[in-house]
Amino acid sequence: MNPMNDKSYTLPKTGLFAGTHPILAVGSAVLMVAFVLFTVINPTFANSVYNAANGYISSSLDWYYIGLISFFLMFAVWISFSRYGNIRLGKDTDRPEFSNYAWFSMLFSAGIGIGILFWSIAEPIYHFQSNPFIGEGQAGTVEAAQVAMRIAIFHWGLHGWGLFAVIGLALAYFSYRKGLPLSIRSSLYPIFGDRIYGPIGHAADLLAVFGTVFGIATSLGLGAQQMNAGLSYLFGFEISTSNQIILIAILSVIATGSVLTGLNKGIKILSEWNMHLTLIILGLFIIFGPTVYILGAFFTNVGDYLFHVVELGFWVDPDPKGQWQGWWTIFYWGWWIAWAPFCGIFIARISKGRTIREFVFGVLIAPTALAAFWISIFGNTAMFVELFGVGGITEAVNADTTMALFTTIESMNAGDLVTMGISALCTIMLVTYFVTSADSATLVICTIVSFGNEHPPAKFRVFWGAAIGAVAAVLLYAGGLKALQTASIVAALPFSFIVLMAAYGLVKSLREEVKGQSTEDLTPLTENAQ
Repeated sequence: MNPMNDKSYTLPKTGLFAGTHPILAVGSAVLMVAFVLFTVINPTFANSVYNAANGYISSSLDWYYIGLISFFLMFAVWISFSRYGNIRLGKDTDRPEFSNYAWFSMLFSAGIGIGILFWSIAEPIYHFQSNPFIGEGQAGTVEAAQVAMRIAIFHWGLHGWGLFAVIGLALAYFSYRKGLPLSIRSSLYPIFGDRIYGPIGHAADLLAVFGTVFGIATSLGLGAQQMNAGLSYLFGFEISTSNQIILIAILSVIATGSVLTGLNKGIKILSEWNMHLTLIILGLFIIFGPTVYILGAFFTNVGDYLFHVVELGFWVDPDPKGQWQGWWTIFYWGWWIAWAPFCGIFIARISKGRTIREFVFGVLIAPTALAAFWISIFGNTAMFVELFGVGGITEAVNADTTMALFTTIESMNAGDLVTMGISALCTIMLVTYFVTSADSATLVICTIVSFGNEHPPAKFRVFWGAAIGAVAAVLLYAGGLKALQTASIVAALPFSFIVLMAAYGLVKSLREEVKGQSTEDLTPLTENAQ
């Protein structure tokens, strides 16, 4: 299985498309422009089309998404404990390129980033008001708060990371152990063979570029809105679309500069700074917030989540008219799938040299643990204010979700200096997570269009870095962010079939490898990478 023997793998060495695949480069650019124009020219019509497709998925395919995401989690756990767990993602002598701390920092920054900042308070507060797991008259009670925290952690926890683990594992295995390009098409090799270098592979990679560009663009647009809210709170800046576009432009330039410096310098360093800032801010919330309450709530939340995780994972709303699951769980699972090509390739890129067991444990447990801690600290601080304090968080969330974080910080009554300091740090963290998401996505897109080249040409890094920022800005200006977010989730449906085929192909290839080698040949050395 050596793609270098296939003539279709050869890339142009000169000209405009030197170092990249012309079909992928042109096709992805055309696809991006076409969907942006379709959305911007008539946002109302585009939104109706996307919503109709999304409505069908939510109402008729909810069982598929629920079963699919649960299957991926079970698959990831099974393969980590199987006889394949000791196989390395690379040669048997390879060792991890990054320390565990750097690896985890990049995992979390790229895989969650801005999203959890936006929703760690807003989502629990929404569920606090209404969800199908509380009885009539329980909204706004202590019981409702506990259920709300359980649901929020569920949506950011093991199930989503199980999906990322499966696609990331397949890509890392086929790229670093089997010598295939680091691209979505490679995960389909056991099924289609050399046909992955033709239309089948092009379609898979173009779908991955689509999901990455528009998934990141919508997240960056939402992040710019929250940054604008933070600057408004701190300095009185006007909350306006023009200011948000200026923020996107400035930060896109920074992100492009970061991706030009490479993975080891720009993205790795920024991700570690993200983790430093995250731990500092969480510590400040613990110190100046309701300390005893939120620490106790964290342990309660973890136990409650683990006790109900199977029930939540397989629950399908029996009410055909019920909309909550479509609005929340199905939306989340679609969004996780839409992000899967980006996060899968990025996670694979930073995981060379790790064993399958080490990879799965790291991808599943570490980000889920931090997400649960983060949501508990932020979310339960807001819950304390609502249940035992001055209140006002629910009203702030319902009025403008971008202000939920800053309203919660103010409600902690820690004094003007501390309040402004924590708010400033949160705004800075928004910036660093924004940049990390943008530069990671740029690197992934360039890797795809350059046929798996881990060091794609600089001109394409600049182009795609600018393109992602431009798409976010244009959609924000035209009011098309929500429409394209819905479109990305709709596009997740066909990509889900690719992930299923990747899981099948991975097991097929692992079985063939084990048959051809002794157990001793697959046992890794015990030295840890420094």
